[in-house]
Amino acid sequence: MESVNELGDYLRARRAAVAPADIGLPDDGPRRVPGLRRDEVALLAGMSTDYYIRLEQGRERHPSEQVLRAIAGTLRLDDAATTHLFRLGLPAVGTVAAARTVAPELLRLMDGMREAPAFVVGAAQDVLAANAMARELYRGFARYDNLLRMIFLDPFAREFYADWDHAARIAVGNLRASSSQFPQNGRIERVVGELSVRSPAFTGLWARYEVRPRTHEDKHFRHPQVGEIRLHFEALAVTSAPGQHLSVYSAEPGSADADALVLLGRLSEQEPDRADRTDPAEETTEEPAEEGELRT
Repeated sequence: MESVNELGDYLRARRAAVAPADIGLPDDGPRRVPGLRRDEVALLAGMSTDYYIRLEQGRERHPSEQVLRAIAGTLRLDDAATTHLFRLGLPAVGTVAAARTVAPELLRLMDGMREAPAFVVGAAQDVLAANAMARELYRGFARYDNLLRMIFLDPFAREFYADWDHAARIAVGNLRASSSQFPQNGRIERVVGELSVRSPAFTGLWARYEVRPRTHEDKHFRHPQVGEIRLHFEALAVTSAPGQHLSVYSAEPGSADADALVLLGRLSEQEPDRADRTDPAEETTEEPAEEGELRT
């Protein structure tokens, strides 16, 4: 469950991540806590220390855009982290709810991608639908239902991801971005709550308050049958369904990875039971994925 003072928690975490030298302050020796002091942030952001302290403590809940922008600059926040800060400090009225079901038109588009793994994820990183090649790519997992659960609770993830630490950090940062875009989303809260109880690794990363919306990156996998394969990942926002993204993998043309992708496609065709599209969420929950409980 999220803290009732998310803005304060976020400011403290990001303040701790900035070394004095990063912003030109002199090294005055060891500090009781890492990062900047509150009075240093206040001074550099052009506000009183008392006002900044009230922000962190949750006693000031209506900061202006100018104040937030000054703090973002002081803490060296990138665009994604600044967007997260604004969502916490200036919550929108009438927030749009995350979409729970995948439109038939999107399913047809995804299933038509016969040469690339493609799947749709929701705001809580539930796999709402996947084509045959995507299911084949992730076949080593006990369940293909929620990317966070798979990474942190399925032992196979340590074999599948060549750089598990990076994959875990990116996944948590992506969920953190969704949590501010869809505040008080019950499904996100249940995912965070379950993983916080069952995975110390998740708890440690979640406490960093890093915001990393996953839009594109290169991935390195170890598939049980195909072997090592490096793919490029693109996440395309579904504008008609808030919170949903169509995720697609591709390989460099003419490369060994492209050949491995062809083999992956052949493997998916050889298993008709796996090639018939089903909603992974329906196989593991009684409710739609966005509202279902996280189970193992």
